[in-house]
Amino acid sequence: MSAQSEEASVPLSAPAPAAAAQLLARLREDRRAEVWVPAFERDWGRALEDSRHTYSLTPLHDVVRAWQQRLAAAPAVDAYLDSGRDETGFVDLDDVLGPRR
Repeated sequence: MSAQSEEASVPLSAPAPAAAAQLLARLREDRRAEVWVPAFERDWGRALEDSRHTYSLTPLHDVVRAWQQRLAAAPAVDAYLDSGRDETGFVDLDDVLGPRR
C-alpha cells in the first residue's frame, strides 16, 4: 500500500523570467488598464513580500498565471456581457464565499 495519491499531480511549469513585465505591458494596453494595472501591481507587491518571507517564487508565479488567465478570459467575458444577458437574478460571489484577501 502506498501513501501517494492515485492521481499523479503534474507540477506547473514556471513562467518565463520576463513574463511579469510582458504581462504588465499587455495590461497597460488593455481598455481596462486604469483598473487592472493598479490591481496587478497590488497583487505583485503582496506576492513579492510573500516571496521574501518564504524564499519561494511560487507566489510570484501564481500572480502571473492568474493574471494571464484573467487577460485570456477577458474577450469571452466581454462577449457574454455584450450579449445582453440579464444578471439580476444571480447571487454575488462575495455573498457566497465571503470577503477575499
